[in-house]
Amino acid sequence: MILSSCKPAFLRRLTSSCLPALQCFASGTIFIRSSIHGLRYGAGSSSRDDHQASNHELALVSALKLCCINLDVSRGRGIHGLVMKSGLESNNFVENSLINMYAKCGCLGDAQSMFDSCAKLDPVSYNIMIAGYVKSGELNEARKLFDIMPKRGCVSYTTMIMGFAQSGFFWEAFEVYKQMRSAGVLPNEVTMASLISACSSLGGIKVCRMLHGLVIKMIFDQLVLVSTNLLRMYCLCSSLTDARALFDELPVRNIFTWNVMLNGYAKAGVIHLARDVFDNVPEKDVVSWGTIIDGYIRVQMLSDALSMYRSMVSSGVEASDVMMVDLVSACRKALAISEGQQLHAILVKKGFDCNDFIQATVTHLYAACGRIKEACLQFDQGIKKNVALWNALLSGFVRVQMIDQAAKLFNEMPERDVFTWSTMISGYAQSEQPTMALELFHNMVAAGIQPNEVTMVSVFSAIASLGTMKEGIWAHRYVVNSYIPINDNLSAAIIDMYAKCGSIPNALEVFHRIRDKAATVSPWNAIICALAMHGHANLSLEIFYDLQMRGIQLNAITFIGVLSACCHTGMMELGKRYFESMKSAHNVSPDIKHYGCMVDLLGRSGQLEEAEKLIRSMPMEADVVIWGTLLAACRTHGNVDVGEWAAGNLARLEPSHGASRVLLSNLYADAGKWEDAFSVRQAMQSSRMLRLPGYSGVV
Repeated sequence: MILSSCKPAFLRRLTSSCLPALQCFASGTIFIRSSIHGLRYGAGSSSRDDHQASNHELALVSALKLCCINLDVSRGRGIHGLVMKSGLESNNFVENSLINMYAKCGCLGDAQSMFDSCAKLDPVSYNIMIAGYVKSGELNEARKLFDIMPKRGCVSYTTMIMGFAQSGFFWEAFEVYKQMRSAGVLPNEVTMASLISACSSLGGIKVCRMLHGLVIKMIFDQLVLVSTNLLRMYCLCSSLTDARALFDELPVRNIFTWNVMLNGYAKAGVIHLARDVFDNVPEKDVVSWGTIIDGYIRVQMLSDALSMYRSMVSSGVEASDVMMVDLVSACRKALAISEGQQLHAILVKKGFDCNDFIQATVTHLYAACGRIKEACLQFDQGIKKNVALWNALLSGFVRVQMIDQAAKLFNEMPERDVFTWSTMISGYAQSEQPTMALELFHNMVAAGIQPNEVTMVSVFSAIASLGTMKEGIWAHRYVVNSYIPINDNLSAAIIDMYAKCGSIPNALEVFHRIRDKAATVSPWNAIICALAMHGHANLSLEIFYDLQMRGIQLNAITFIGVLSACCHTGMMELGKRYFESMKSAHNVSPDIKHYGCMVDLLGRSGQLEEAEKLIRSMPMEADVVIWGTLLAACRTHGNVDVGEWAAGNLARLEPSHGASRVLLSNLYADAGKWEDAFSVRQAMQSSRMLRLPGYSGVV
């Protein structure tokens, strides 16, 4: 009735474009009281005409809101045209709705034009434009409007704080908040949530507690939005005790609150507490399941992660593609090919295998597990324009030392990124082709590809193999001049390079420069092993003492360097104490290299019977190096019985090992057993056994 009584052509066209909301309005089921006054269609209009005009205005606004929801700018432009024809273009309410429609549909140029053409702008107009620029990431334009708007309210300040926080400009967000308080504008819960989000990256626990106090003072601590952001802030600052205390005090928790607490524990590796929170989540969503599965993956508990995945599927929750990628990647790291194949089958069943990133992940799984045939098959079925797919197969070839095939694939690649070049350089360095590795590195630089720290680790490894100090100095200078971040692995590679090139002073200089910044044991291992290898055993042990005071987790390589240093200095008792402390104090299981160092240490000290006892108690079979070390010690100390035992085991493992026969012959000769010595020599000659001559890598 209303829609048919005034301007029928206009309303018929409007009705056809306004979807169900206007149909409800036409039938009289919706009544909206307009806050806009003064809209008239002519002098002397009746109250009935006023009511009809108000209804026309509200119909337009409702239609424009629908266009915003559906991001339908084409229909919005049509409604804009109807506005122009209806004479409502000067209505402030309708103008703001048009600006809002264009801004939310991403047409900021049209929104700005509409904004500039408005005869009267109010704070709502400014807020709409500022929000539009913030949403599109154009913070400079948003800030310009913010600075010139005549009256800023809570919405204006909150929009700017939110925009800066979401874009990583945390200090700017904090400065806007300070301006807000200086202007006497009170924040709301959205303001505080955005400010907390910004400050999460600004400081440590002190900032967290300061903001927490501010929230309590402003009586926002009972609001779930604010409290959840505070909880997240504590978790990001690794203050899980404070986070849990806040979590336990919350009167209301939604699923986001539960997931934030769960994520805090999972990311910190406190998996038992994460599981406790997970078990108490009232209604678990896919994020809850994904977080606990990721937590198990982080602590390398693959079987538990897969068990949780099965429970999730049984509960009716569908896995996301991101979760499936994480599980397949975990199988790759654990070399769990059987579980990985089952996940691959699920990916195919769900249709995720069409995703190019998942294709690369599955190819990487097979390649890492040495299943090159399956990796090649997956590669052949994949999207060839995806460089990650090529890189997955390339890394597989490198991993199984198929360098020729890797080089062929590298040359066929339509596109190469830094990972491609780094993988190929690493392959050459690991396959004892350091010259090719350096040549490829120089080609990479010439091609305009910026190396990263991973690339440079392989480059320094190649230089260390060649022992070319000049090349090493150039590469070190290149890293500094190119502002390549020097992480722990790269600093360890530089130290190792200088040591193997014979420059311990340069190695020490690099180490002293980074020792207080090192977060892991890698640089410490490099200098400890380097000093031990070059005979600076006392200095090596001094640095080890310093390392122990810093609380950095030691690993197997650390003890190889320490035991080697003890060997060179003859510190048998100290070496035995360190060896025994590996498992008991540092949870490091000795491997065959550590047993080799101990056999060498005991042999140098003449404790051959104890060395024999140690070998017999080893959890693994002794290798050629250990038997050779023991035999050499027996020759030095004249122990024929143990020497014969060592020589017999050495001959069993490597019958053609001529050096061991020479040692045994000399041992017999030193002991005056000339017949036994002659017998060994005669056996060598009859077997045509040769002792390979030594050679120098320098001359």
